[in-house]
Amino acid sequence: MSTARYILLVVALTAVLLALAVACLLWGSVDIDAAAVWQIIAGNGSGNRAWDIIVLESRLPMIATAALAGAALSVAGLLLQTTFNNPLAGPSILGVSTGAGLGVAIVLLALGGTIGSDMDTSLSGYIATLTGALLGAGAVLALLMFFSTLVKSSTMLLIIGILVSYLASSVISLLNSVATEEGLHSYVAWGFGSFQGVGNDHLALFAGIIVTALVAAALMVKPLNALLLGTRYARNLGVNTDRARNLLLLITGILTAVVTAFCGPIGFLGLVVPHIARLMLNTGNHNRLLPVTIITGAAIALLCSLLSALSPYGIIPINAITPIIGVPIIIYVLLARK
Repeated sequence: MSTARYILLVVALTAVLLALAVACLLWGSVDIDAAAVWQIIAGNGSGNRAWDIIVLESRLPMIATAALAGAALSVAGLLLQTTFNNPLAGPSILGVSTGAGLGVAIVLLALGGTIGSDMDTSLSGYIATLTGALLGAGAVLALLMFFSTLVKSSTMLLIIGILVSYLASSVISLLNSVATEEGLHSYVAWGFGSFQGVGNDHLALFAGIIVTALVAAALMVKPLNALLLGTRYARNLGVNTDRARNLLLLITGILTAVVTAFCGPIGFLGLVVPHIARLMLNTGNHNRLLPVTIITGAAIALLCSLLSALSPYGIIPINAITPIIGVPIIIYVLLARK
């Protein structure tokens, strides 16, 4: 793809992203006039207190959360697919999301749901949940790194990741069986997946970690491109492959754990979006692939959030929408690669 066409694609995707953000501001369970939304954002108020609260305290944080979460999970999937040289690698497939979910389950269920009930107002609740998610995701990534030294086949490593995911799910089921009613309710509500749980008070923490990790991912573009050529060739180019892989897995774990802790286990985005970006660009060059993956992931997350809010049956869990978008794309990738 020529540079001009690439720039045009980025501009078009950014326009779609902004249009979806505007749609999320205007439409939902309560439709708000565009003029009123503009007045609210400008700080003048709409004259309707309920509208002001909806826009400033619900929809704007939700838009920022969805965009950042979509970008984070998409980049995490891209890093895993490149690191393990497996097109079907992703946070949810390799068990990283499930490991993060196990960490959250230990925090929520072991403490009887007290953190879960205070998460909207307590920073300590978020930090405890985030810590559990980071430890869970890190444990799974450590296992994958260990097995990757023993198993050379990317398919076998994928199977191991799936087995680890099943094992983590089994432990979560055991915790559910002994949890209190309050703890179980908190975990089930968290498990549905939502971009609406991060308020203005905690958005800075969420955004700060995500943006820092995305910048770190952007700084790893050269090692990523080298890994596409194979480990031996990357070493000949002067890349410390072990160090690069460890850093990439660390970034992946942080991105996945933060999104999982704040938004719940969001499936399919990390697996699907990198393939959508590759199909649009027809290249594996991460200099171009990474920015397009970030924008596309943010846009698809906003689309899922918009569809969730527009349902006539109430707000639909995000995890009920992402497979509808993701499954057809994955089937296409499987058939195309035979």
